[in-house]
Amino acid sequence: MKHVLIIGGYGNFGRFISQTLAQETDIQLTIAGRSKEKADALAIELQTNCPAQGYQLDISQPLTDHLTHLKPDIVIHTSGPFQNQSYSVARACINCGAHYIDLADGREFVSGIKTLDIPAKDKGTLVVSGASSVPGLTSAIIDKYLPEFARLKSLDYGITTAQKTTRGLATTAAILGYTGKPIETLTHATSDTLYGWQGLRVRKYPQLGWRLLGNCDIPDLAIFPERYPDLQNIRFYAGLEIPLIHLTLWLLSWGVRAGLIRNLSRTAPTLLRLSFLFDWLGTGNSGFHMEMSGTDTQDNHKKITFELTARSGDGPYIPCMPAILLTRKLMTNQLPQRGAQPCIGLISLDEYLNALRELDISWSVSD
Repeated sequence: MKHVLIIGGYGNFGRFISQTLAQETDIQLTIAGRSKEKADALAIELQTNCPAQGYQLDISQPLTDHLTHLKPDIVIHTSGPFQNQSYSVARACINCGAHYIDLADGREFVSGIKTLDIPAKDKGTLVVSGASSVPGLTSAIIDKYLPEFARLKSLDYGITTAQKTTRGLATTAAILGYTGKPIETLTHATSDTLYGWQGLRVRKYPQLGWRLLGNCDIPDLAIFPERYPDLQNIRFYAGLEIPLIHLTLWLLSWGVRAGLIRNLSRTAPTLLRLSFLFDWLGTGNSGFHMEMSGTDTQDNHKKITFELTARSGDGPYIPCMPAILLTRKLMTNQLPQRGAQPCIGLISLDEYLNALRELDISWSVSD
């Protein structure tokens, strides 16, 4: 029996991961977070072969004693935002010999996890950062279709979120943290500076219609140029379903860029509460697209477009899947890798999509 500790296990992402892993056999779950009451409530709610337990844990405090007491085999860290976090949780896991998985979407946090590679290997542990849509899903899509290109030159992709969906303070704070701030990416094979939530554009998504999009900072922008050296252009966008909310954030981005607003993330609690007032205008449908372009073996232009549509509010479950799949693999000794790395090359696209089949999610691929 494997002991899995889920930090933030009763939050938006942690709850789904907890509920899904509770269906596994030979697993003991510990739901941890700052609220022992909430952790205990979910532990009681879960139907598991071995009763789950709640545990009070604050990641801002030293964790080694807690982990020594709990003795987890695998730790899943879902408590964001990760943009300003240290690697204290991952280091504590390494010191205690536990595998570590997080759902981080912070660019520097995910790309810098390699600094823990040697300590993790010395302890025989696997440390994975960014077990989420980016770079977990995005790299799996590229790796699936990369053999069809002689040279993959450009990536243009993005996510448009549903209004009627579970959204938390951590995710909101993460988005506001880069709004109006400079973002480094590739344009014509040279470094280029964009600004968060600017670069306003529209795109028509299958079954969703037209959605607004803006520049978004993600780990891929730092990781992919090294992993796919032929890349010359990378653009990633994110968008909100309600145009008024998207445009409001776009206007605020100009205030940040001009220096009129110093720290927009401090307004996250207020803006999050206000956003719920507009739920009646939205749906539970979200979308994702990735356009890969380059040349084939005959030096002809080649383009592949992958599109995904999530309905019924199931979109937020997509970033939870890598942590679930990695945990299953570690439980069954199907993942021999050790060391510290971003979530790249550990999950295939077929594995990822198969895990989504029970949800109201569909996808398509076109040339």
